[in-house]
Amino acid sequence: MEPLRGRSEELGRLIEALRAAEAGTASLAVVTGEPGLGKSALVAAAVEQAERQGFLVALATAQQTDDISPLSSLAPALRAGREPLIDTEHFMELATLNAQPLWLAERLADFVGRRLDGTKALIVLDDAQWSDPLSAFALRVMIARLSGHQLLWLVATRPAPGGVADQLVNAVRTQVPVQLIELGPLSAEAIQDIAKDRLGGPVAADLASQLADVQGSPFLAEQLIAGLYLNAAANAEPASGGGPVGPLLAVGLPTGPLAPGLIEGVRRRSAGLSEVARTLVRTAAVFGSEFRLEDTAALLAEPVAKLAAPLDEAIQAGLLMDAGATLRFRHELLRSATLADVPLSAQRALHGAIATQLIAAGRGAAAAAPHVLAVAQQGDTKAVAVLRQAAHELLPSMSTTAAEVIQHAFDLTAVDDPLRAEVGIDVVTVLVAAFQYDRAKAFADDLLGGTALYHGPVTPDLRASIRLLLAPRQWITGSLERQDLFAPGAAAHLTERLTAYRTLLAPEEVAPTDLLHRLTDPVARAVVLVAAAITARDEGRYATARDYYVGARETATDLGSLSDTLLEVGELYCRAETDELPSALKRSRELMTAGDWQSAAHLSVLHARLEYAAGDLDAAEEEARNGVRWMKDLHETTLVPVAQQVLALIALLRNHPTKAREHAGTDPTVNALLAMTDGDAKARTRLRDVPHGFPERISILVQADAEDLLAAQVAASPCEAALGARELVAAGTDLKRLATAAEQLRGVDRPLLSAQADDRYGRAELEYGDRATGVAVLEQVLETLTTLGATAPAARIQAVLQSAGVRRRRWAAVPARAEAGWEALTPMERRVALLVAEGHTNRSAAEELVVSASTVGTHLRSVFSKLEVNSRVQLTRLVLERFAPPPNT
Repeated sequence: MEPLRGRSEELGRLIEALRAAEAGTASLAVVTGEPGLGKSALVAAAVEQAERQGFLVALATAQQTDDISPLSSLAPALRAGREPLIDTEHFMELATLNAQPLWLAERLADFVGRRLDGTKALIVLDDAQWSDPLSAFALRVMIARLSGHQLLWLVATRPAPGGVADQLVNAVRTQVPVQLIELGPLSAEAIQDIAKDRLGGPVAADLASQLADVQGSPFLAEQLIAGLYLNAAANAEPASGGGPVGPLLAVGLPTGPLAPGLIEGVRRRSAGLSEVARTLVRTAAVFGSEFRLEDTAALLAEPVAKLAAPLDEAIQAGLLMDAGATLRFRHELLRSATLADVPLSAQRALHGAIATQLIAAGRGAAAAAPHVLAVAQQGDTKAVAVLRQAAHELLPSMSTTAAEVIQHAFDLTAVDDPLRAEVGIDVVTVLVAAFQYDRAKAFADDLLGGTALYHGPVTPDLRASIRLLLAPRQWITGSLERQDLFAPGAAAHLTERLTAYRTLLAPEEVAPTDLLHRLTDPVARAVVLVAAAITARDEGRYATARDYYVGARETATDLGSLSDTLLEVGELYCRAETDELPSALKRSRELMTAGDWQSAAHLSVLHARLEYAAGDLDAAEEEARNGVRWMKDLHETTLVPVAQQVLALIALLRNHPTKAREHAGTDPTVNALLAMTDGDAKARTRLRDVPHGFPERISILVQADAEDLLAAQVAASPCEAALGARELVAAGTDLKRLATAAEQLRGVDRPLLSAQADDRYGRAELEYGDRATGVAVLEQVLETLTTLGATAPAARIQAVLQSAGVRRRRWAAVPARAEAGWEALTPMERRVALLVAEGHTNRSAAEELVVSASTVGTHLRSVFSKLEVNSRVQLTRLVLERFAPPPNT
């Protein structure tokens, strides 16, 4: 490999990043530079260094045509080498998830993470500006997910503000360190060194003089040496680079001027080719940066065999290279220089012919779309039809590209053309499917608002159709507004659907069950059934709500339909509350890869709740955190409080009250539980206000001794958990009834609730009945809670057993109390601290606690020591900072 000249500082930074990766610090390095400045050479040098240090290296280079093939940019890095990151079986599994980008990215991160466990690696994507959207999205997810691995991600790109690299940096900079390496022109000395390396000796004076005019570009220096760059043209006018490069203009030229000497050099080199070879190269330049020989042969009406010799000429001339299944130009600048010598009229004719040929050959409208765009003019209805078809072909797996295609189709229609309204509906449909809701809403408002975007008639049906396309997502995000749900004069079925959404938005205005009898449209009835399900669920009538969800899901999907996955989430939640927790949990696990990825946050929060109910605290925590992360990624925050409730409850069970408080925010139920943990006995009454929908609400009502509310829950939805909990609270100290209730709750597949029941029963036996029975029950509860990782209640039971005189050589691994800070305080010390913060003297606090004033003084001194405060004022300030307002107010 030739030495890398003039980039020692940049290479040094990459070597340092490799060392950091080896030490366990994953990072992202982004190399940015204009074409021809040596990005790929720097990448190659970094790869060589990584291989010398024993890194596993996975390398891919994006191509301009990647936009129409999901994961095509990243796939070579995943599958290359003798030990690929992804084996064939797993790669085929990923292929089934092309339409579910979030699931694919998460699964890919899982596969790569397992493959790289204990292995240091460098993963490279060159020419990232051309990365397909799925590869770019997968990179964002993987970098964040694999931040704990010995891994360096290296991305090389042309400057593209807001492009793939910028999006990647913005998405991951809080998860991993990011290095931005910008390449400028090389020094004159470095250019001369490159020439010496290529020539294997001194540089002649005339060549050295010419090298001074390559503007610090190592690529141009090499082409000058190879005869593909002629300095004689240096005084010519710069050649235009053509139109902007984008996902849909992949066959165009890069922006900015081309060096005239490069154009002249390529022209002279091409002049030495045969006529057929010259035609092949110029036609290939119109095809794009990557092309198939058979496509070129078909366009030229020549047998493939006849083009073999001309192709070899072009390869020997240093213009083309064989990439296996496809052919490429050796550098995009060579293609650009070739294309600059093809008259614009010839380019247009070739683009049209290529588009026609690709469609006729069955390659699809998506493959033809870039060529259609290169020649289409406003009012070209045939081009609009091809682009609409291309957008729908791309939508299932390449929704971002589909959104750009359909926007171009819309722009080709005239502002007063009725066809513009039809294509406008397509635009909103695709944008919604591509998860670009803000853009879809803004476009819809402009389309319907009489702006310059559309001057044609806004019919009631058009208005209703656009609003129904947006309504499902707007309802989920809480942005649906009543005034958008009217379209006087629209078709009957559209009017019914808008009416249904108004009911979903405000079910208290018209009872959903009353409206059902007046509706005939299936989609409208399904939406109203969802409104009825939510009403029933919020009232604790889970069996009724479940049946409404089932009915809604039986309707075929059409305009205005809610996501089936979202409806199944509601159904599974209700099933879990009606003695079907195991089956609901099993199905939720299946949906985490089979469900609609756009409902990922709802699925994850549901899964977290069900795992928590089933006692798997680790899985519940992981899913709740995933839910919060996905909500952040998808800009959807409606369920963040629910995920935080789960995380707070888990932290409480694990004896991490500080973490619980961080997650709790202003949630009154969690804060009441925290207050009880801190010794505030009065907080128990506040648990009665726990709302329907709170995770494991029945358990909270048991803690509140809310027999009446449990009875109401039984009346609303008579499940075994509610029946057993009501009996448990109603039993009081009746040992027989307590035993019966505890036995009943052992069969509800909710180990935490069952442990709560056995805890009550065991303590009652210990105090009022048979000590041996009580000890045995409590020891079993202790073992269960310890196994589940619920160390806080386990510690309390251990204390009860120890107070009862139970002796063990070694108790279960219940964490020791902290030595300092709030967590270090005993329950009595916490109560003293709270009372003093409320203004109590030692004497009044003693009266409240029914102890002596001296005992309060002893506890207070211990509080001062553990909290590192010296006065009541400091203690009060600390308590006020921790509780706002104080828990007893």
